[in-house]
Amino acid sequence: MFKRYFEKAWVQNLSLLSMASLVAYYFTFIFEFKYNFDWAVFFVEGQYGHMGHLIVNGLNTTLTITLYSAAIALIMGTLFGLARLSSFKPVYWVATCYVELFRNTPLLIQLFFWNFALPYAFPEELRFKLFEMDFEFWCATIGCGIFTGAFMAEIIRAGIQSIPKGLLEASYSSGLSFPQTLRKIILPLAFREIIPPLGSEFLNNMKNTSLAMTIGVTELFWAMQEVLSLTYRTFESIIAATMIYLLLSLIIAWIMNIINERLIIMPQDTTTTLRKIADVLFIPMDIVGRGLEYVLWHFRRSPDKKTVSPITRLIKSSVKAVTIGAKVLFVAVLGYLLYMLFKGLMGFNYEVIWANLPALLIWRFPHGESTEFFYGLGGLSGSLFMAVMSITGSFIIGLIVGMGRTARSHAIRIPCTLYIELVRGIPLILVLFWFYQVILDFVLKLQLHPFWAGTIALTFFFGAYIAETIRGGIQNIPPGQVEAAKASGLSYFQTMRKIVLPQALKQMLPALVGMFIAAFKDTSLVYIIGYMDLTRAAYAINNRIMIHPFEIYTTVLVLYFVCSYVLSLYAKRLERKLSPETVRIEM
Repeated sequence: MFKRYFEKAWVQNLSLLSMASLVAYYFTFIFEFKYNFDWAVFFVEGQYGHMGHLIVNGLNTTLTITLYSAAIALIMGTLFGLARLSSFKPVYWVATCYVELFRNTPLLIQLFFWNFALPYAFPEELRFKLFEMDFEFWCATIGCGIFTGAFMAEIIRAGIQSIPKGLLEASYSSGLSFPQTLRKIILPLAFREIIPPLGSEFLNNMKNTSLAMTIGVTELFWAMQEVLSLTYRTFESIIAATMIYLLLSLIIAWIMNIINERLIIMPQDTTTTLRKIADVLFIPMDIVGRGLEYVLWHFRRSPDKKTVSPITRLIKSSVKAVTIGAKVLFVAVLGYLLYMLFKGLMGFNYEVIWANLPALLIWRFPHGESTEFFYGLGGLSGSLFMAVMSITGSFIIGLIVGMGRTARSHAIRIPCTLYIELVRGIPLILVLFWFYQVILDFVLKLQLHPFWAGTIALTFFFGAYIAETIRGGIQNIPPGQVEAAKASGLSYFQTMRKIVLPQALKQMLPALVGMFIAAFKDTSLVYIIGYMDLTRAAYAINNRIMIHPFEIYTTVLVLYFVCSYVLSLYAKRLERKLSPETVRIEM
């Protein structure tokens, strides 16, 4: 009887309203907040200047870095994504090394390397000139672009690889060359497939710009910290930054939805409102495209023309020689770069690396003080331990929330959706600040060790991402199986436990392994709240010895890369095992 009434929409809405009212009543009349909001801090100039202008300037820097780095990432992603399909092995190997290196190391460590280690590779005069040219800003911009470009390269490669083999064989049998097949068949189809994941990478790139504050760039997150430290208005500064990041996330998501809607093929009689908006916004691009099409058609070669001009004949005859020369030049440049890399590695002070390697691996364990986490356990071991604990907890949260995300009841689905979208819309570094400085201090009034605070924050953060992965796996199960289970008399939970989840989890195994890799890399951010993980250990060692940043940060990059790459190989093996029918396209 209760189940029948709860299926009615007005009962679900009333339950949702009751839960919201109880939460509002608790925080309004029962919970002792003891905090007076003062939003005028952003509108009135104070002792340390106008805080509103500081936030606006930080937002302007964030948008600038986002746009520049997105353009760099798209260019590099396209070039290296196509290079990953090359039949010329040196090009393929270079592209693969780029993708694997930057995908399997944390962005924070990459920014530290570009900013603190790379300048020491240049002469002192050039180094000072670089610092005079806003070096930190360009390190953050190019670093974010290179990092995001590695992910975009895999998306573009996977989009091209998703084209059915039959289409390729049909195009080749029709006499089309590979460049013609790429331009007329592969890319138009692949572009429709890669727009959603590309949109996610643009969104992640915007959120990743918050890490620029770690190398001194005055972006939005840095401005938030300045407002907090100058005015002590904790809630106002963090809420303002959160709302701005959420607004930016919504704008990027809306733009990508417009593009995706434009690319969907649908009958004219079923045109949606969003499609009409997209058609209006794309009118200028349609005009430009038709103009280019007319120009190309006007200057096309007539099919009746039998003769070939001497210039065209010369170009065709020299294409092979130019291609061979380009390959030889590429190999020569690659050999020179490998020689310089080997020469640089031979010049490392390996005594410094060997002397500080134990600290990078375990920090001061087991000789740490009693106030430290587990007798000084930190470094790489602490990061792995934190990643294991956070991904275990986030899997439990993600499983519950992911099932709730697919529920029919508004009272269950809406709170789960709000949790997922709120957490996924803001940077992880901001989630850490919310949990460490707001929830623990003001709401729960607890003093936790930074290790536990970071672990719990990572757990709730990745719980939202795992919930979306589980939701996708559940919805990928054919509806006929669920209907057959209900017809057999199974309850909702029995259907989930015995039929849906076993199949969904099998499909999600590669994604869950990838999520663990992301959690391991993102443990580098907890250095901000004081835990001595691998990143903070490297930062402390580098500040102590000062003159060997190349050795320290290269060692840290290698440690992160080895752990992440081994796990990524396992994820790829699972993916091949679960979907063995793959075709590799070559250029």
